[in-house]
Amino acid sequence: MTLREELESGLSHQQAGRLAEAEGIYRGVLARHPDHVDALHLLGILEIQRGGPEKAVDLIGRAIRVKPDFAGAHANLGIALVNMGQIAGAIAAFREAVRLKPGLAELHVNLGNVLKRNGQLGEAIASFREAVRFKPDIAEMHNCLAIGLKSSGQLAEAAVEFGEVIRLSPDNAAAHANLGNVQNSLGRFDEAIASFRESVRLKPDLAVAQNNLGSTFREIGRLDEAIAAYRQAIRVKPDYAAAHSNLIYTVHFHPGYDNEMIHEELRCWKEQHADGVERLIESHTNNRDPERCLRIGYVSADFYDHPSALFLLPLFRHHDRQRFELFCYSESERSHEVTGQMRRAVDHWRGTEGLTDAAAAEMVRKDQIDILVDLKLHTSGNRLLVFARKPAPVQVSWLGYPGSTGLRTIDYRITDPYLEPRDFSRNEEWERVVHLPETFWCYDPLEREIAVNAPPCVENGFVTFGCLNSFCKVNEQVLRLWARILKTVDRSRLIILCPEGSNRQSVMELFQSEGIHSDRIELAARRPRRQYLQLYHRIDVGLDTFPYNGHTTSLDSFWMGVPVVTLAGKTLVGRGGLSQLSNLGLTELIAQTPQQYVEIADHLAKDLNRLVEIRGTLRSRMESSPLMDAPRFARNMEAAYREMWRNWCAGGGDPKPSAGI
Repeated sequence: MTLREELESGLSHQQAGRLAEAEGIYRGVLARHPDHVDALHLLGILEIQRGGPEKAVDLIGRAIRVKPDFAGAHANLGIALVNMGQIAGAIAAFREAVRLKPGLAELHVNLGNVLKRNGQLGEAIASFREAVRFKPDIAEMHNCLAIGLKSSGQLAEAAVEFGEVIRLSPDNAAAHANLGNVQNSLGRFDEAIASFRESVRLKPDLAVAQNNLGSTFREIGRLDEAIAAYRQAIRVKPDYAAAHSNLIYTVHFHPGYDNEMIHEELRCWKEQHADGVERLIESHTNNRDPERCLRIGYVSADFYDHPSALFLLPLFRHHDRQRFELFCYSESERSHEVTGQMRRAVDHWRGTEGLTDAAAAEMVRKDQIDILVDLKLHTSGNRLLVFARKPAPVQVSWLGYPGSTGLRTIDYRITDPYLEPRDFSRNEEWERVVHLPETFWCYDPLEREIAVNAPPCVENGFVTFGCLNSFCKVNEQVLRLWARILKTVDRSRLIILCPEGSNRQSVMELFQSEGIHSDRIELAARRPRRQYLQLYHRIDVGLDTFPYNGHTTSLDSFWMGVPVVTLAGKTLVGRGGLSQLSNLGLTELIAQTPQQYVEIADHLAKDLNRLVEIRGTLRSRMESSPLMDAPRFARNMEAAYREMWRNWCAGGGDPKPSAGI
């Protein structure tokens, strides 16, 4: 057998997975020819297959020293270095492979992938473009470019590239799903639904496409279809905790779900995803001094220009840094100017994106966090399965929305006396309920330059109602009640924040069925924050949604001088308006029944003097209220944290559920 035939035999064994036989052949060749390039290279690739990147680097490095212009060896050296976590070395190896073989598209893809992993998105995209240039008819090349463009926020071009993937590979279910994700981000919801449906048709067990279909339906207020899609995703993939969380979050918007039904969904999530990891909980070794400086860890995927920043920055900036050491665990690499402000306001910043739940929990444990605060509940990007592992002795939920996670390992949840009076019906099985003295929210608009204008009705001669809440909070009951108000208040208009697409036609048809002409309804598109706030200049009276009230949006409305009429609900998310208006001393705007809601809106719209007075004083009222008193709010939160910590120190373990604090 010739030397070539020996190596071909070894390669045949290697490709068939018979690695021991292949290794024996390669080592036999090397025993006779210690510097044989192909034997060294193939044995190095074999070590990569085995999971031995260190040996691979040594073997392939020897091959390169013998033949420095061996492009394939440089490429495989890059792969081994990636497996060792040596990204800079891998980039250098792939660059050399590309230099030696610039026309080989696969090498450009390898270089692009490692550049992307290193956060060098611009260079990665350039490499993917080169791959497409050399192999324009290969779907995978376009797919890599599309993913890179999506990651860099170049969504319109990413959509074009995913379209190319589909043209070249029409049955590629993942490409249809990826295109749907981009269309969703672009606000092209009808197109996104079509893409996700095609993805699911091609691959019915692609749970992520079902989940994302559900999120698109939720965005445009088609809640029944959203819930059905999430349930299908869970049927296909029972351990899909994120889809199950999306389902839980969505039922809070649905008028057909009461507290008991939400409670049952939470129980199902806990049993399906969290109960199995309780055995992994370890005892905590934190110093049990009840009065020492405490390490507080905040966990979120939203440390950027997300609405949560309006509440986190005031708290972070006013924490007593002598008594509390602050850590942020960020589940997103997305960054913004606000991210920098947050990083400067805390002591430590940790990235958790890409970490397993176990690894993230271990990071928290090593940091010796005393109190770990979940800021997401069941919203997208949560790390509740980290909290299920109980890496900190005291765990708390707050901010994502008023409500429960359903986890026994979260010891407390934050509320206030208006959201949840002490006699309010609630489940005592899970967390202790901690009542802050006044408010669940402490707000900073982060846009202070935009002035409050006079009520537009003064110049228009008619009243304009408005609701700039996310459209997922707008349901048929809400729309029909708004129609009653428009019929009651002559010549009045209504501005609604409503995504473009077929749902707009459905909204207009509903109003027409109620006798409201289309020229009285304006459907506005989502816009950047400054332009969104300026839209309040055109609104006289805000109308709240139900059963899920506006929270951040109502505070924005108050800041812009626009009063909001709310309907108090029976779930916590439906009492946000009641809490905020109570803190503002404007309880006359709180309705207990739909009829009262209409009457309050009618009376306010017809009292021009009152509208002018509210418009001129509401911002100063906000600034002097607990809703914007950040030092006071921080002290209240710190007092709650301290009491939780004292309970743990005194009890010698995790606190048991009780009636609250």
